[in-house]
Amino acid sequence: MSTPSTTAQHDVDLAHARWRKSSYSGGANDCVEVAELSEHAAVRDSKDIGRRPLLFSKAAMHALVSGIARGPLGERWG
Repeated sequence: MSTPSTTAQHDVDLAHARWRKSSYSGGANDCVEVAELSEHAAVRDSKDIGRRPLLFSKAAMHALVSGIARGPLGERWG
């Protein structure tokens, strides 16, 4: 019997992560930044880049972005 593999947040190398933020943010430094990694997506707050980012599987990140693109989340889940 096999067990699913999981990657602990501290096992992911972020040294070469290329962080991006929305072009809509302009010069503001109060944004969410995203880095696409080999098997994950990392998300961090641009005001607190020293804090460890959140990690999502690519499938989870796709679901999150798709949900946001469909419209206000609060209206569907609230």
